[in-house]
Amino acid sequence: MKSSFSQIINDDKPVLVDFSADWCGPCKTLGPILKDAKAELGDEVKIVKIDVDKNQALAEKFQVRGVPTLILFKNGKQLWRQSGVVQKSAIVQLIRSHQ
Repeated sequence: MKSSFSQIINDDKPVLVDFSADWCGPCKTLGPILKDAKAELGDEVKIVKIDVDKNQALAEKFQVRGVPTLILFKNGKQLWRQSGVVQKSAIVQLIRSHQ
């Protein structure tokens, strides 16, 4: 999992990683927001969902203390990070600012 994850975040386009959990209410709220953002952005971004319960080592590596936590990567570098629900307009603006 780790090597494939590092390959995913090493893309030359923005990769938004959603660290979430099935039991998390705000994560369920964020799901449709991310789907709508992906629909608007298309190939401009990859959006990857990571279940922290199934990928505890990855969550620890990125010091995810609460869910949902969104982390934006490009070329393997962390560019932005926020915990909690983020509105679609903010996500779209963020991705476009890191093209």
